[in-house]
Amino acid sequence: MDTLITASPELFRGKKREEIKLFFQTTIDFLSRKIGKDNIFAATVHMDEKTPHMHLCFTPITEDGRLLAKEIISNRVQLTKWQDDFFTHMVKKFPDLEHGESASKTSRQHIPTRVFKQTANLSKQAARIQAEIDSVNPINASKKKAEIGALLDKFFPRMESFETQVRKYQHEINSLTKENTSLEKKLDAAKPSVKDQLESGKLQQEIQFLRQFYTDTPNE
Repeated sequence: MDTLITASPELFRGKKREEIKLFFQTTIDFLSRKIGKDNIFAATVHMDEKTPHMHLCFTPITEDGRLLAKEIISNRVQLTKWQDDFFTHMVKKFPDLEHGESASKTSRQHIPTRVFKQTANLSKQAARIQAEIDSVNPINASKKKAEIGALLDKFFPRMESFETQVRKYQHEINSLTKENTSLEKKLDAAKPSVKDQLESGKLQQEIQFLRQFYTDTPNE
């Protein structure tokens, strides 16, 4: 099992190397009790990327010697408890550590990365089609009609499939939009994490643009 241990960039900002080392050592102390010290066979800290993080690998062996990952990891409820216990353990030495709200309490679903990517790709396609439509004139109308028709033949089915996916996450997207309104007020003094959230909050704007484009495109 490969475990990723990290925190928001703000926690590490301004901390000395020894303090960061202590953070990850405290993490290992926690996991050693959870999964057994002898079952950990690798723990590598990466300091050369945007946010310090550790990859900790262990073999999921039960107390009676069986190799059984599902008994060690269990289910989503158990994993949530792991994170709660982890926070309780870590905050003793790192009082500035904050615990994010659990999805079980907020009832939020995770919006898959593919939704953001599909939104970006469809927006690019829509912008290209709009540019082609805007470039139509009496001289090139016949040629452009065929080109635009071919682009729309690809765009419409993808847009319809995208709409089906988005409906499943509409509640979460609405929440991001609401957060985005307050985050925009903080943008001038924004930390990187706030800027990331702000970018996510613009998802709704992109979707509204796509829906409007889809609806406004005349049949002819």
